[in-house]
Amino acid sequence: MIAFISSLLLGACNDGESAAAGAPASAKPANTDFVVLGMGCFWGAEKRMSALPGVIDVESGYANGDGDASYEAVLAREKALRSGKGAGRNHAEVVKVFFDPARTDLEKVLIQFWENHDPTQGDRQGNDIGSNYRSAIYTRNDAQQTLAVQTRDRYQRALSAKGLGKISTDIAPLRNYTAAEDYHQDYLRKNPNGYCGLGGTGVKYPQAQAGASSIQPDVAKAPPLDGKTLNLARQLVVFEADDCAYCRQFKAAVLDHWQSPVAVVRTLSTSAPTGWTLEKSLFATPTIVLFEQGREVSRYTGFNGESARFWQWLGYRLLTPEQQKIAFEQGTERPFTGSNLDEKRPGTFVDPVSGVALFRTDSKFESGTGWPSFFNPLPGAITLHEDVSMGMRRVEVRSASSGIHLGHVFDDGPPPTHKRYCINGNVLRFVPDAGKPAR
Repeated sequence: MIAFISSLLLGACNDGESAAAGAPASAKPANTDFVVLGMGCFWGAEKRMSALPGVIDVESGYANGDGDASYEAVLAREKALRSGKGAGRNHAEVVKVFFDPARTDLEKVLIQFWENHDPTQGDRQGNDIGSNYRSAIYTRNDAQQTLAVQTRDRYQRALSAKGLGKISTDIAPLRNYTAAEDYHQDYLRKNPNGYCGLGGTGVKYPQAQAGASSIQPDVAKAPPLDGKTLNLARQLVVFEADDCAYCRQFKAAVLDHWQSPVAVVRTLSTSAPTGWTLEKSLFATPTIVLFEQGREVSRYTGFNGESARFWQWLGYRLLTPEQQKIAFEQGTERPFTGSNLDEKRPGTFVDPVSGVALFRTDSKFESGTGWPSFFNPLPGAITLHEDVSMGMRRVEVRSASSGIHLGHVFDDGPPPTHKRYCINGNVLRFVPDAGKPAR
């Protein structure tokens, strides 16, 4: 999956300790049964299936394809197939689920399988695209095959009742299987912040038996937010999961310092706020969805610490085209045309995306250049970067919180700093001090 994940921001799940995860082969009872399941990326599938009581061990592997079965071979074959230069059927990334029939049964295992991923997506799972990520049940005997079809049909009725599509799961006898490389085994136990899609449609398997669980039990039980209590005009909703390390990282890096003018709220539900609409189901956490008038208009999935990328996504929804050109393309407004040039009231000039304070009016001075000029930023508000564009060597000024381009700094300002922070007024939002009405 790395070939596709490298260019995408996807969610991650923090791996909890599990008796099933990493259990040695010698721990398996003599009557252990197994079934082979494809649920997209096998790292997350291994974790999810290990969480089911009665599952003894889960092994990542490759199954029911043609040719060599190794990570590199599977990626190469998929690339050839997608470019029209290959033939045959690629192996699927699968997990071999060993379970103790005295503690659980195949139906409970399959309920966990259906609720743990979206089986309607064909040759993909979320943003992992390719036949190697197909949904699959590969059976070892006729009884398994029959039960796989029966549970599929029952789950299809539940999906159809919710308006979801047709199940595309490949259900077939297991014809070949190869264990994946050692570094893929127990991957999330070794790499707690590793990739792990949320998966799932949010639809429960009908009349699920005791012991069966969905992808994340706490998430499945969480009620949706009440749309009437939110900001109808513009609202951000952060969809999270209890065991999501990247959700905690996003909270620490972004939400704990939130000053943006956009209202934001967090939820463990996988459903849209009541009366509101998601464009498609969620497949990973965190997923940050921007709603306007109760409808999804944009979403940002995953977080790996690159806050500037999140703010750029949000900025493209909040800023005008002229502001976007300055903020994200290092553009410059024409002198004497920007906002805030003549603003002299006591107050603060803030980042228009993050809302973080940048400059105070008492550091503003008349430079005669046609751009708002300041001799001192607020502590920690900006970062400086070398700029050799346009045949000049200058020092670029960016907002430390969002990373947007603000302007440049020069050494011809007044005391005490003798600096002139020459800033584009159109990427400043002025907030007057209390009691000073905004114009």
